[in-house]
Amino acid sequence: MNKVLLVVSVFALLFLSMSCGSNPYSRTNREHKKQAKEYAKQLRTFPPKQAEGEVPLKYGEHWVGTTNFNLRKPNFVIIHHTAQNSVDHTLETFTLKRTSVSSHYVIGDNGEIYQMLNDYYRGWHAGSGKWGNDTDLNSSSIGIELDNNGFEPFSEEQIASLIDLLKVLKERHGIPTANFIGHSDIAPSRKVDPNVTFPWKRLAEEGFGHWYDDIAVTPKIVGDSISTENQDNSEIRELQVAETEISETASESDSLSLSINPEIALRIIGYDVSDLESAIKAFKLHFIQKDVNAVLTEEDLKILYNLYRKYL
Repeated sequence: MNKVLLVVSVFALLFLSMSCGSNPYSRTNREHKKQAKEYAKQLRTFPPKQAEGEVPLKYGEHWVGTTNFNLRKPNFVIIHHTAQNSVDHTLETFTLKRTSVSSHYVIGDNGEIYQMLNDYYRGWHAGSGKWGNDTDLNSSSIGIELDNNGFEPFSEEQIASLIDLLKVLKERHGIPTANFIGHSDIAPSRKVDPNVTFPWKRLAEEGFGHWYDDIAVTPKIVGDSISTENQDNSEIRELQVAETEISETASESDSLSLSINPEIALRIIGYDVSDLESAIKAFKLHFIQKDVNAVLTEEDLKILYNLYRKYL
């Protein structure tokens, strides 16, 4: 009898070993499915149950479920680097509840893609940030993490897989070209990813984000630095029109034909300019990719002018 039990125990251990070897994340996958099932249950419950202590509402006689609805629509893709030592390290981090961070996709240095969330789920990758008037990017974006320690160049296999994935996401969700951005773009005062070696120009050539054209002259800075924090888009647009009306009638060969207020230009592109120095650094990290500081050179101003016209 003891021999039988020993044989059964050995086979059980072998089975468990094989199961773990096939997918080390089988346990978290089960928890993922359990959580998704619970959310699905909540969505199927109609009308929703009122929580204890809620104010009782005066509902009509009949419940009326509309047929005009769908799931959340991701409108942005935000690209990150992991700032960790390996893709396994990142996958583990994103499967621990105590970390409270996640991403929809992780791409390894070898180009392998790991999907961790359905595109329609709200991931926890963006954190506190702002792009244009959107202050909850987690609710409107898909997060992609690239296995990279934050300093090294990105591998060709990794970028090729990223471009393939972006093609799928752009087609699947109708994401606008301008809405492929980096973590540092939406959180300029606290994030620097993806790092300065990231090939934004190559992505723009593939249709993911804008890039600049060559400009022969340097725009003239006009207007004092002003706060745009409390201005809506229409007010900013009026200021922009007033500052560039000369360029509507003059030739670009004349250096006086181009005028720009850097703060307004950055705001129109999408940057949060409440911390202007950080916004300039984030802009340079994305588009200049050298001398990443808060100083705009003549060449930087040419690039800024060209880009903000594209974002109008």
